[in-house]
Amino acid sequence: MLNIRQLFEPETSTFTYLLWDEKTREAALIDSVDVTVARDIKLVNELELKLKYTLETHIHADHITGSGKIREQLGTEAIVHKNSQSDCADRLVSDGDIIELGSYAILVLDTPGHTDTCITYQTDGYVFTGDTLLIRGCGRTDFQAGDAGQLYDSIHNKLFTLPDDTIIYPGHDYNGFSSSTIGEEKAHNPRLGNNRSREDFVKLMNSLDLEPPKNIAEAVPGNLECGLKQG
Repeated sequence: MLNIRQLFEPETSTFTYLLWDEKTREAALIDSVDVTVARDIKLVNELELKLKYTLETHIHADHITGSGKIREQLGTEAIVHKNSQSDCADRLVSDGDIIELGSYAILVLDTPGHTDTCITYQTDGYVFTGDTLLIRGCGRTDFQAGDAGQLYDSIHNKLFTLPDDTIIYPGHDYNGFSSSTIGEEKAHNPRLGNNRSREDFVKLMNSLDLEPPKNIAEAVPGNLECGLKQG
């Protein structure tokens, strides 16, 4: 049995996910946050898990990862997309790579567009989409080599081709939702659903006038160093 625990950091509305194989107790943490490291390690110890990996869905611009601090305490392996060229990562992955977790396989899907380091992790009927596909939304495309057309292609060609009952666990939520499904987003996502055309999506995304994330100057370089060097 694959267990999934969804955790939340309220300041940046970030979801962190703890996954573990019930039989082997091997675990992975997706999108950790530096300010919740103590909470997450306490939970891992309480559940008597063997945390093997910290996985990043992308190089975040709104929060600092806790991966480096967790590695210092638990000896975990930090995994990031190869486009990050991060010197601190233990493993740089790309499309089609497999991360073994007990008897489960976590498949890496390249889903660029929000940034050029975006990954979706797929396993056992679930996808962890980071900022690529949110509940009734998607990530912005106006920084970190973002590209609206590329994001549309990632979602339509990689994610919307999955079974409709595939459960989506996003990197953030700002409206009180915790999960969705591929079928729901294909039907009801106002930016991407109901067969919105690529041209219309690109026009919509390029017309957004958004303030930069307030922590971007510290977060991006800090995350390239696994959260151990900030700014």
